Amino acid sequence: MNPDTDTSGRGQLLLSLLLLAALAGVALLARPLTPVDETRYVGAAWEMWLRGDFLVPFKNGEPYSHKPPFMFWMFHAGWAVFGVTDWWPRLVMPLFSAGALLLTYSLARRLWPRHPGLGGQAALILVGTLLWVVFSTLVMFDVMLAFWVLFGMHGVLAAADGKRRGFVMLGIAIGMGVLTKGPVILLNLLPVAVLAPWWSPGLKWGRWFGGVLLAVILGAAIALAWAIPAGMAGGEAYRNAIFWGQTADRMVESFAHRRPFWWYLPLLPVALFPWFVWPGWWKALAQHRRAGLDRGTRFCLAWMLPVFVAFSFISGKQPHYLVPMFPAFALLTARLLAGRPLFRVGLPAALAAALGAALMLAASGQVAALHEQVAELPRLWPGALLVLLALLSYAAGRRGISPIQNLALLGAAALALTQLAVSRSIDPLYDIKPMARAIKQVQGEGWPVANAARYHGQYQFLGRLESPLVELQGAELMRWLAAHPEAYVVIYLKDAHGLAAIPARHKQAYRGGAAVLVEARAAVSLLPAHIE
Repeated sequence: MNPDTDTSGRGQLLLSLLLLAALAGVALLARPLTPVDETRYVGAAWEMWLRGDFLVPFKNGEPYSHKPPFMFWMFHAGWAVFGVTDWWPRLVMPLFSAGALLLTYSLARRLWPRHPGLGGQAALILVGTLLWVVFSTLVMFDVMLAFWVLFGMHGVLAAADGKRRGFVMLGIAIGMGVLTKGPVILLNLLPVAVLAPWWSPGLKWGRWFGGVLLAVILGAAIALAWAIPAGMAGGEAYRNAIFWGQTADRMVESFAHRRPFWWYLPLLPVALFPWFVWPGWWKALAQHRRAGLDRGTRFCLAWMLPVFVAFSFISGKQPHYLVPMFPAFALLTARLLAGRPLFRVGLPAALAAALGAALMLAASGQVAALHEQVAELPRLWPGALLVLLALLSYAAGRRGISPIQNLALLGAAALALTQLAVSRSIDPLYDIKPMARAIKQVQGEGWPVANAARYHGQYQFLGRLESPLVELQGAELMRWLAAHPEAYVVIYLKDAHGLAAIPARHKQAYRGGAAVLVEARAAVSLLPAHIE
């Protein structure tokens, strides 16, 4: 399909949704829920479900103040319909990602009404961007947050066009964003609102900023509608954590683990692959700059650049913090490429072919260091297929096929085939359901189980555990084991060497080392020699 003939962009929107569905399916098939983040979040939702308490999240029997409950509520909604399943929590993020594609499509039509086809192109660019798709298939909060950011951007544009309901939409987005991931939603939404006089000249400043203030108040009211009763139900410590302690602690932790302000810059070629490494994108950027900035382009820049700069100067950094900005990048890229016949995709195709060759090399067993770290070598066929697709993509570009479709398909194929190639090598290190089931069996027999490390709740949902684990370390753990000789303990070993000789109820590889479930007597002799 040629984007020049798809004047509405609906065909490309449909293609983007199909690609997302395919990648979500690959993720379900290729990997399990992985520790520690995914299993922790689903575990918190499971404990809420088990207790019938939908106000206060719990982790290992204690109120969990680190995250608001909206994502957990989405898990509960699916469980209420389908029953408690592993697959439903893993579909929630792809569904919100699909919603974000639809909002991106309609936002482009608001920004550039004379170019209706840009909406479909923006959706296809977004679903073809590496980091967006990765986090669209992970049980994390950032794509869901991006959905509310997009909803809020629609509100900002509607308000700028004189529609008062736009401020209501902005307030709803702020409130739901706070319930999704906390006040960080303000950092994503307020800069574009504050800069509205730049991208939409003619606004009456007093009325505009008064409306923004009312939207913030509405958002705060929505968040407090949960936070006040939850704080009363969760107790003083939980109440202090959600109203102040969490923010203060995270600020301290952020500054204690400093990363330089430029840390995000080297990640951009990977995070925004394949677009950021495509010379055609840079040529289009230079040409568009000379042509001047229209309202939509200014809007995207006011959305993206201040937030990126702010996150760069915040010392605590993670790649997924940038995810809510990616729709702005996709919209801007669609505008840059509009009407520009830049068909060659040589560099992205070469990089994809290099990735495929690397997968083939690993599958052949030529990478000795890799073979020592995995249970099985990667599959050979995905790497070979990726090399073939890269060559076809290069040839299609030479023949004038749309670069947007070409690169989106190539990026999606690279991610899908990489997951399929490495799944049987990675799964044994991260599939902890067998350990979770073994713990469930021990608890069912009436024996307590301790965790000889900081416990992230990783076994609670996968084992459907109804009792918490005892979280102990060091001398305190040794005293507890002496007082509970009938108990069991999960111990984490630095490596899997000698694992076969350890008498254990269950043992398996775990995140580069091993985990064993052993009786207290065996643990007493094992702990001093092998624990991390």
